[in-house]
Amino acid sequence: MTGRRRYDDPCGIARALDAVGERWALLVVRELLFGPKRFAALSRGLPGMSQNVLSQRLRDLEEGGIVHRRTLGPPASTRVYELTPRGRELEPVLLALAEWGRKSPLGAHDTEMSVDAMMLALRTTFDPTAAQGLDVRVALRFDDHLFVAEIRSGHLHVARADEPVRADATFDTDVATLRSLVFGRSSLPANSPFLQGAPDLAARFLACFSGPQPAAPADTSQ
Repeated sequence: MTGRRRYDDPCGIARALDAVGERWALLVVRELLFGPKRFAALSRGLPGMSQNVLSQRLRDLEEGGIVHRRTLGPPASTRVYELTPRGRELEPVLLALAEWGRKSPLGAHDTEMSVDAMMLALRTTFDPTAAQGLDVRVALRFDDHLFVAEIRSGHLHVARADEPVRADATFDTDVATLRSLVFGRSSLPANSPFLQGAPDLAARFLACFSGPQPAAPADTSQ
């Protein structure tokens, strides 16, 4: 990665930051955790990032063996970016960072979460205790994005879907609405226009995620 400042430190943390420590780099990885994306889709998921910076970060991540490009076969013939096996090894790192970051004050934001960030938030806030006895498949549709979230035997699995799937409940909504239902504990309206399927299962699904957990204040008595 020529032209970039390095830490010149043999510590594994420093070497990791040499690869993914530049601003936006880990968020690009976040946007690729659920599968490959075109450049335009990556840009939409990171609205605060200029396309020039996105191009540079993708080049950096390619040089570091974390992301690579490939062309989808006919009829699409579209170039996409996806994580390499080395890039996928960052998944538990991002999950741990997300869990740690939940304890920071939320504050005001001008932009909403990306769809992929919201799906990652479901994974990091899932409460197995609240899901006891629940087996459910929920489809989550956001415009041209479709995900499936399944809870089985106290475990949550979230994946991107390429085509409609059979589900116990389907949310056809936006990230802000879903985030309000999941973390703001907004009530699920009766006969909701954005919900199809079993409202009781949908409500139980929404209750399986914990809200923000602010860090305990520092002890300044000593």
